[in-house]
Formats: sequence, structure tokens, C-alpha cells
Amino acid sequence: MSTLTGKTAVVTGGGRGIGRAIAQRLAADGARVGVHFGTRAEAAEQTVHQIREAGGSAFSFGAKLGEPGDAERLWTAFDEHDEGVDILVNNAGILGSRTSFTDLTREAYENVFAVNTTAPVFVTQQGLSRLRDGGRIVNLSTRFTHGMRIPELLTYAMSKAAIDAFTATLAKDLAPRGITVNAVGPGSVDTDMNAARLATPEGRAAVAAQSPFNRVAQPEDIADIVAFLASEDARWVTGQWIDATGGSML
Repeated sequence: MSTLTGKTAVVTGGGRGIGRAIAQRLAADGARVGVHFGTRAEAAEQTVHQIREAGGSAFSFGAKLGEPGDAERLWTAFDEHDEGVDILVNNAGILGSRTSFTDLTREAYENVFAVNTTAPVFVTQQGLSRLRDGGRIVNLSTRFTHGMRIPELLTYAMSKAAIDAFTATLAKDLAPRGITVNAVGPGSVDTDMNAARLATPEGRAAVAAQSPFNRVAQPEDIADIVAFLASEDARWVTGQWIDATGGSML
């Protein structure tokens, strides 16, 4: 029997990149996966198609994040497909523009926080009535909250640092229900977000050199860690930030 048979999972931003790999892995482990999308319905449908082609179960549903009422719309859309959830993966996020602190605008700052921080907080809050006891919440964080600092990504790092605090505090709040809450902090991963940096042999080599394994992380590398945290094997792990950087901060 697959480890997640009978479970329902929701992966926000599940149509592309790390989110797609997470959705596919959870489905491979037996979960029925709700693949959320913001605006790219076609990508989410492609993920659903790939899961079904592999013998899994999945559906897509949409709600744009980062604006008032987003959490309510997300769960209203989800309710058309299922009545409860066992695993919530808050994966959707944006990097924002690389800019110096002196050039940072309030609009850009608030946009990153709206998508990366406010949305997952209230998606989780609104989802608690649907989240079954013994469930799992996994938040996507970043290595930029733990030791690696890039001034041009200040807002992104701040938005994810808030998620780290949310993770640890919510873990204590939900422990009486047997629900674990953890965060996963990737480094540079071969996704659209890093496409420009990885477009040249020199750029790819520089990113690979960040890890002692001397290779670029693939979305599946992160998805496998999330799958562990979503499983029964991780029942004694909660409130933690898991380094998923391939040792890039050693």
C-alpha cells in the first residue's frame, strides 16, 4: 500500500516547478492531489494530466493569491472537489524584483508579502476547518532566512522569515490535534525562477558549485523532502525548518 493512500493533499502553485514535482510525488505516494493555480490553468491541467497518466488521482482548481479574499476563493474552489484535506503544502510564491534597499518601492514590497506571507497564513487559517486531525502542513521557505544574505532579495527573505516564525508558532498551536507544521528551505533549484541564471554553462556551473555535491538541485530533490514531512514517518517532526540546500551553507 502506498504511504498516502486515502489522503487528500493540496499544493498551492502546483502547476509548475517545485510545486509540480511535489504534486506528482504526493500522488505517486497515493494521495489525491488538488493542484492549485493562480492564473496559469493550463500548467495546472498539465500537471493533473501527468499525474493521471501515471495512475494517480488529481484535480485542478484556481484562485489568484495576493489579493483580498484569496483564501476564501481558494477553499470555495476546493470544496467543489472534496470535503476535507489531510496535507496542505503552501508552495506558491514569488521572488519579486532584485533591487537595492534604497530603490525598494512600497508597492513591490507589499506585493511580495501579499503572495508569500499573507496568502499562506490565511489559506492555512481558512483551511483548518477542512484539515483533518493528524494532518500535515508544509510551508516552502528559503535558505535566505538561514545564513545566506543577498541584499537585492531583502524583501523575499523577509517574507519567508515571517513564514518560518509562522511555522514554529503554528506547530505548537496545532499539536493537540496531531497536526505537524514544518518548513522546507531550498537553495537554487532548476525552475523558471532561476532560468536566467542557469541559461549559460558558466551560470549553471556557478550555481552547481554552491553545493558540495557540485550539481544544480532539481525540483524532485525538494519534493522528496516534502513527501517525507507529509508522511506518517515524520509524525515526530514539527515546528522545524528543514535545510534543503544540498549543503550549500556548510
